[in-house]
Amino acid sequence: MPPADSNLPLAERRRPTHLKDVVGNPRAKAELRAWAESWQGPAPPARRAAVLSGPAGVGKTSAALALANDFGWTVVEMNASDARNERAINQVAGRASITHTLGETARGGNTRHALILLDEADCLTGRVTEAAPPKPPAALRDFLRDRYGTIEALNAAYGLTPSAKPPPFADWDAVPRSPGNFAWARRPEARRDIDDWRGAEKALDLSDRGGLGAIARLVRTTRQPLVLTVNDERVLTRYSPLFRTAVVRVRFSPISNIEVHRTLELLARAEQIALATGAIEAIVRRARGDLRAAANDLDAISPLPAGPVQLGVLGVRDIGADFAALTEEVLTSPRYYRSVEIQNRLDAPPDDLLPWIEENLAFFAPDAAHRASAFDVLAAADRCLSRARRWRVWSQWSYGGELLTGGVSLAVREHSIPVSGEAMFPQFLGEMGRSRGMRGVRDGIVAKAGARFHLSRAKSRDVYLSFLEEVFAGAARAGPARPRLLELARLATRELELSEDEVGFLARFEPDSRAVREILDRRPVTEPTTAPQSDLAEEAPAPARDARRRQRQLSEFGP
Repeated sequence: MPPADSNLPLAERRRPTHLKDVVGNPRAKAELRAWAESWQGPAPPARRAAVLSGPAGVGKTSAALALANDFGWTVVEMNASDARNERAINQVAGRASITHTLGETARGGNTRHALILLDEADCLTGRVTEAAPPKPPAALRDFLRDRYGTIEALNAAYGLTPSAKPPPFADWDAVPRSPGNFAWARRPEARRDIDDWRGAEKALDLSDRGGLGAIARLVRTTRQPLVLTVNDERVLTRYSPLFRTAVVRVRFSPISNIEVHRTLELLARAEQIALATGAIEAIVRRARGDLRAAANDLDAISPLPAGPVQLGVLGVRDIGADFAALTEEVLTSPRYYRSVEIQNRLDAPPDDLLPWIEENLAFFAPDAAHRASAFDVLAAADRCLSRARRWRVWSQWSYGGELLTGGVSLAVREHSIPVSGEAMFPQFLGEMGRSRGMRGVRDGIVAKAGARFHLSRAKSRDVYLSFLEEVFAGAARAGPARPRLLELARLATRELELSEDEVGFLARFEPDSRAVREILDRRPVTEPTTAPQSDLAEEAPAPARDARRRQRQLSEFGP
């Protein structure tokens, strides 16, 4: 871990400085490093930008900064608190070109670059906000001194060398107070600085107007590596197909509870924080895969004495129970302000509550008329929440939340009733949760097959996944072609390095079944194989096979 700086939050002062130290997401880190290595050639790669997508607190920004440190690149960063309109983004690209020194190499022999980091690029909304204009500099000389720092940096940026004309500036006193008609002032780099100096008297435009268009142009033309971090990459891909085809898309997933737990233990040990029994477990449950939030919680309780006080600050509770209680309150008590008050105390966005109300509304409504009226209000709430998500107009959240709770409460009934039943967990969310593990196994097979056969994930899923399912299903069941399919399934298992879960998924058997164990057997099939009676149906004996069959490669078996 890097040395601590007590003036920074824990998540910042213990931010990893090397990509290998970033917690979790090994595949994403490997893809990001491979993209960075493509910048080591004499010309920019075909994909000049990388889009890092994923929920908050999973290491997207930390990975980008650690990558720059590993490759010895400087960082030019623009985050959500900066103005990110067309002009501001173009200035960032200009600063990156100034920071980059031609012909210079970083440590390890890597080509020297300036990493342009645009954090939270999916939050561009087109808001227009103006701040009070800053006091204009007294002279162009002072403006350039603030921008470049040293006279040597100014001469390098303008390309002023002793052997050429115009000559370089000897010191800052040699820089005039105004541009005048000097030869150096006609250079493109100088003209840009002069325009910025003259525009300093205008009000600062802190809007995002033109920001996405400027980013799209930067993706096509940048001479420096560009990294965009987003929570939802659909904001970019809806704007332009360029963000689907011309960038490297790297997906970061939530950090597993085991890794969050291990990291918190390391942080507590490094910071010498005394913790109550169960405090780390409480933080892990509260974080739900957000490592930054977990580190902030650990930082918040660090000054407190170890004991119940720390656990009280964390305030961990069962989120599912809160949703159920609020749903029952909304659907049984027609009290507008009471429902809204409870919803405001629930530490979750209204999007998470909507499936609960939608699932249980039909069961709690007294008759069809009240049911229809309540669903009309629920539809209006859903429209508000959809506008908030699609257009990033987060003020619609408050309207959606009030309609979702108080509005539905008044529409579903006129009189309060006792709770006659418990609110049920949304069915489709339950199905998604139960199938999450299966989808992960499937995606792992698709990724391995795509890498082996040099295919995109989409083509690997559409073509080879169904082919492998037929092969493994035939290898696990009785039939005249089983010996040959079993041999092919074993070859595929070895070459794709499939796990027990992945073989079970393809064969449609439990991972610990006898059929899966037989496929995982590394011995070549040289004799007729009889199906295991416990897992497979009976079959007639297969014809004898040549015992000297040679070992074949998977590439010999076409789809």
